[in-house]
Amino acid sequence: MNRPPARPGNSRDGIAPVLRGVRAVVLDTDGVITDSARVHAAAWKTAFDAFLRDHPPEDPHQRRPFDTRDDYLKYVDGRSRLDGAAAFLTSRGLDLPAGTVRDVAADKERLFTERLREKGIDAYPGTVRLLRALRREAMPLAAASASRHARELLTRAGVLDLFDALVDGGEAARLGLPGKPQPDLFLEAARRLGVPADRTAVVEDALAGVEAGRRGGFALVIGVDRTAGPGTGDRLLRHGAHLVVHDLGELIEAGAPT
Repeated sequence: MNRPPARPGNSRDGIAPVLRGVRAVVLDTDGVITDSARVHAAAWKTAFDAFLRDHPPEDPHQRRPFDTRDDYLKYVDGRSRLDGAAAFLTSRGLDLPAGTVRDVAADKERLFTERLREKGIDAYPGTVRLLRALRREAMPLAAASASRHARELLTRAGVLDLFDALVDGGEAARLGLPGKPQPDLFLEAARRLGVPADRTAVVEDALAGVEAGRRGGFALVIGVDRTAGPGTGDRLLRHGAHLVVHDLGELIEAGAPT
């Protein structure tokens, strides 16, 4: 993909000062670039609630429905589909064979894919504004996601051409990259941009994702808290975010062109 030349003068005007010390930015997809995290969460809820109803745990308290905020953030957000399914089901005291976990994950995949193909998913306007501002400054950009749908999501949202590199779930599987909170997915994205981790920023909304950014030694880890509930921003900070924003448009200087 071709990147526009840098403008003369201050090569970082138009973006917030916190981004001026980095040479590249790697962004997660779901919940950061595209408004897809809520669709993933809804698909997980349908799949998990059906399974818990048909296979109730012995402890009545563990039979409660999947919570699309707390359970999603704690167990599945940012993880591969199989890892997320296993983590949540284990949290409910269920020791299940691998085939059963795969079946639950496949049910979620079917539900998410149906929603994606029927209605599509948009990119967040604030994220698009920031991406365009970074592109004007010739900042190398990569999208990184544990999801195998990342390319389709970015294409349908009309933002794929804003990125110089994409490392998705299919690439991660092909390369044998471990999932978050291990940093390998982000490190591979930075490698493809040709910029070391200690000069690269990571933008994530998942607890496992910000932890991966810190583990990878990235220069800046930005957490995105799009939840309306209390405490999520603090959790992102505790897991490794250097700072937390509610919308990436906050990282554009006032008065910058958009």
